[in-house]
Amino acid sequence: MLNLLPQDQSVSRRGCLQIGGLVGLGVSLSDALRQRAVAAAEGTSSRDVNCILIWTRGGTSHHDTFDPKPAAPLSVRGEFQTIDAATPGVRFAEVVPNMAKHQQRFGLLRGWNPQNGSHGTADQWVMSGRRFNQAIAYPCYGSVMSYRKGFKTAMPPFVQLGSQVDRRFGGGTAGILGLEHNPFEMLADPNAKKFNVRDITPPQGISMKRVSRRRRLLARVDELQRNTELQQDAFATLDEHYKAALNMITAPETKRAFALDEEKATLRDAYGRNRLGQSCLLARRLVESGVRFVTVTDGGWDTHQNNFTSLKNNRMPPVDQVIPQLLIDLEQRGMLDNTLVCWLTDFGRTPKINSASGRDHWASSGFAIMAGAGVPGGHVLGATNEDGGQVARDEYLSADIATTVYAKLGIPHDLIAETPDGRPIRLIEGREIKEWM
Repeated sequence: MLNLLPQDQSVSRRGCLQIGGLVGLGVSLSDALRQRAVAAAEGTSSRDVNCILIWTRGGTSHHDTFDPKPAAPLSVRGEFQTIDAATPGVRFAEVVPNMAKHQQRFGLLRGWNPQNGSHGTADQWVMSGRRFNQAIAYPCYGSVMSYRKGFKTAMPPFVQLGSQVDRRFGGGTAGILGLEHNPFEMLADPNAKKFNVRDITPPQGISMKRVSRRRRLLARVDELQRNTELQQDAFATLDEHYKAALNMITAPETKRAFALDEEKATLRDAYGRNRLGQSCLLARRLVESGVRFVTVTDGGWDTHQNNFTSLKNNRMPPVDQVIPQLLIDLEQRGMLDNTLVCWLTDFGRTPKINSASGRDHWASSGFAIMAGAGVPGGHVLGATNEDGGQVARDEYLSADIATTVYAKLGIPHDLIAETPDGRPIRLIEGREIKEWM
């Protein structure tokens, strides 16, 4: 159980009024909900597009998925055969048959140059579009979305499913925008038989009636101390944050969003009865409930050893199943036009296979996938050279991916934010991927 209060002893009087959970935020939810006021002050864009980002942590091999080199020597091309994709003349590795079949649903960037081959730095750089800088903690996409557009419903604007983001250099966090724009992190496995989100569920033995009684008691305690303290304005502001936190816990859309058991068994099967599959299904439900940006995380992609066995038996089957199904589901529900779906990863992997039947980090080439929100399906952009080690045509950088994501989400290219000490910082520096606009 988490104390909803800031760690300020001047308000420790409230410690007895804990509601429970909410640890997923990394800070108290009441602090995080301060962005309601920020959003109102900042204003929002007229374009209301949401985003689901699938992050495969570790560096997914482009050679063995979407940019195979069947004419290269065995030491480069590896163990997999190639298959035809839906777009004539395009071939994928045999371990992504579903993605190949549905390639008309998404755009593939083969011309991505990561400019980086280090974990941690990758999570920060790729998810923000800005190179790591010790002096400036650049925010990730979801945090900028939260900062710029704020709440749509009682649900947090930015949610992260799973813990597979490397935080060492600030990856996946709000940076200079402040803790209130960090993601609401949900660590529970949606595929678990007794899936329960303790962050939004009162502890065992505490009913919603009891929560209401505690809310009334909290108001009375506040009133007593407010009359004896000089910080009346500060407490008034703090109380608004507590009200927002309680609103999330008690809001019908919160409980409804996480009720995966309400989905038909056939649809859950179509997404895949595994953590990634059910996380993507949950991401769709969260977007329906008012979440603006959902990051779905999946680990285990750092294949220095047994690259081919790992990809074939473990890593690729869930993602090959779930991404086309997510796009189909969004389209059938009329949500694809206003939901951007991205698949991003750390970097590419080496052209040459190492002695452990693996591929190591590669900083010069890789892939990225986008769909929905007007991205042309079936489009393959860019190309690498004969061994997949260098971009040979239509090169785009992480900053360009970021600029394209922001453009799709209706966030202005000239967006300026302030550091805690008041310095203006431009958040977006790349160029749009014009072929996808």
